[in-house]
Amino acid sequence: MSTPRLSQNPDEVELLRRARAGDKESFYNLVRPYERPIFMAAMCVLRNEADAEEVSQDAVLRAFCGLPRFRGECKFSTWLIQITINESRAKLRKNRRGLYESIDDQREGDEKYWFPKDYADWREIPSEELERKELGEALKRALDSLPLRYREVLVLRDVQDLTTQETAQVLGVTKACIKTRLLRARLQMRDALRPEVDGTWMSGRLEFAKARPFVE
Repeated sequence: MSTPRLSQNPDEVELLRRARAGDKESFYNLVRPYERPIFMAAMCVLRNEADAEEVSQDAVLRAFCGLPRFRGECKFSTWLIQITINESRAKLRKNRRGLYESIDDQREGDEKYWFPKDYADWREIPSEELERKELGEALKRALDSLPLRYREVLVLRDVQDLTTQETAQVLGVTKACIKTRLLRARLQMRDALRPEVDGTWMSGRLEFAKARPFVE
């Protein structure tokens, strides 16, 4: 059985080797550090804790069954999140067939018709007008208001800190598409937050970091 071609943590490589040989305990030890990112990825798509929990468990099971096909061409964590996103999308299609917004459409037709109000940094959040909890709630509402294609990119890049390449692998699109969507997502987040403060924007470097636990 071939070993992963991508450089990884030695301990993870060893756990992966054992798991690929059928050791379930090694597999669960391998997955455990990524339980939170898996759940967050599912929540990003489904926005329902019960559904996200169910999909997270299904994704882990699917990963275990598909482990022999994992060739190490991306990080194991990236592969897990990709499975989770795909499972979440399938769940969303099943639950909301009539309302499901297509994330397979690679045309940019609908994207090019949206224009931001201006090009200020979306992280310039009014720290002096919102308490930490209120800011966290505002960020949640703003995140939920984004179309799915933008919400996915924003969570993977700015919350989970995946690279552009890893995000592209997870979502199955080009790096250029990721960059475009991330820019639009950040600007739409900024615009979505604007009514929360009556159109007043103030500079602040640490506000997003402070509020981040509420997003996660």
